[in-house]
Amino acid sequence: MNDAYKTFDHDAYARSKAPDDFWGQIRRTVNGQPVPDEQIAMIVSAIKTQLALSSEDVLLDLASGNGALSTLLFDACAGCLGVDKSDYLVGVAQQSFQRPPAYTFQAQGAAEYVIAEPRPERFTRVLCYGSFAYFSQAEAELVLGTLFRKFGNVQRVFIGNLPDKGRAREFYKENFNPRELSDNHSQIGIWRSRAEFEALARAAGWRVQFLSMPAEFYASYYRYDVLLSR
Repeated sequence: MNDAYKTFDHDAYARSKAPDDFWGQIRRTVNGQPVPDEQIAMIVSAIKTQLALSSEDVLLDLASGNGALSTLLFDACAGCLGVDKSDYLVGVAQQSFQRPPAYTFQAQGAAEYVIAEPRPERFTRVLCYGSFAYFSQAEAELVLGTLFRKFGNVQRVFIGNLPDKGRAREFYKENFNPRELSDNHSQIGIWRSRAEFEALARAAGWRVQFLSMPAEFYASYYRYDVLLSR
């Protein structure tokens, strides 16, 4: 077993990409190439369907990156706030996708944001796609607990593209390192089994439904989605 593994810096990685390489900046890629449009369409469809987005909903997108995914949801809701800790990625989102006052982005970590948000009642839906695994255990507990207690009008939370611990060995093959699975700074973040995620979410008060993307989805063999509801 290899004891060493690379950690990951989202901000530095994004800065290494071209200013208009939106999917590359947030690693929505396969073998370094942006995923095809039909794959993105599958993600958008899953989000809209599971959140049951309507023209009256106001969406909170946690760890929204550069807004490339968020903007594809603007037509399905009345407003959206994207929050991300990377100043660089938020700058890209503000320059390329922001449509104030209804669709905006701000630079702030997810845990810091949910604690500080002065008007949580305006949000009805929450999304965190492909980013939750990069929250520390303490941040994950704080975010889920605060959303349940403070954001009382939020009825559905969609957490997408979570790495499944039970499939980690299949994914890593000869490079498998169990230490990497519990480090939120690793390349893929924290891997959780469905039982582990369910315990985390239920402790915060949420009901939990696990979802799987179709087999043709590029990451379906090692990732799963979760819908949280009250």
